[in-house]
Amino acid sequence: MSKQDVKRGKVYLIGAGPGDPGLMTLKGKEILSRADVIIYDYLANKVFLEYRKPEAEMIYVGKKGGDHTMGQADINRLIVEKSKAGYSVARLKGGDPFIFGRGGEEAQELVADGIPFEVVPGITSAISVPAYAGIPLTHRDHTATVAFVTGHEDPFKEKSNIHWDKLATGVGTIVFLMGVGNLFKIAENLVRHGRSSKTPVAVIHRGTVAEQKTISGNLENIAAKWKKQGCAHRPSLSWGRWWDCGMN
Repeated sequence: MSKQDVKRGKVYLIGAGPGDPGLMTLKGKEILSRADVIIYDYLANKVFLEYRKPEAEMIYVGKKGGDHTMGQADINRLIVEKSKAGYSVARLKGGDPFIFGRGGEEAQELVADGIPFEVVPGITSAISVPAYAGIPLTHRDHTATVAFVTGHEDPFKEKSNIHWDKLATGVGTIVFLMGVGNLFKIAENLVRHGRSSKTPVAVIHRGTVAEQKTISGNLENIAAKWKKQGCAHRPSLSWGRWWDCGMN
């Protein structure tokens, strides 16, 4: 990529990947090295920020465990303001910008304001974290379907965006992202809608980095196992059909 590829006033929605620095794309790294402003989320690895040029402005807008530095509407405005001021803006997000990363909302805002932007895809934790734990999400002999589901939504709220009756029995592998707060309810709701309580389950904490930890069980006991081991951070979750080998 040449220097001309990063133009002043343009916004780049960059996915940083799941945490391992080696899983960030070369294109994302190159853009970070030339951006005037870097607006970044809570990241599993701060090494990404070392790729910046010395004079780049760094703005943290992360959200972690309910502690929001800045609301999404304010983040959208900030991106627009910096771009309109003539700066090239790197909006750095964990994982992939469009997989539960609210990158779609930011893109909508940029379109509405007529601001040129480019999406730089990132490796999502939904596939990379299970892979690092040795768990294939699909397998020719066992499952040909996989679904990615937000773990933030209360499974028992009056109007859910998740069709639990279809999800529970219609998909081979289900990956829940950031769902430990609803772990018991998710498991209970899947069973209530027809999933076997013996379905193998794995919970992964801090996937793809040195602190990665895996807890395995089934829908019947995974919540108790997770609570007993005292994991304090939000993992990615995967509900598998056939494995018990231990799976953001």
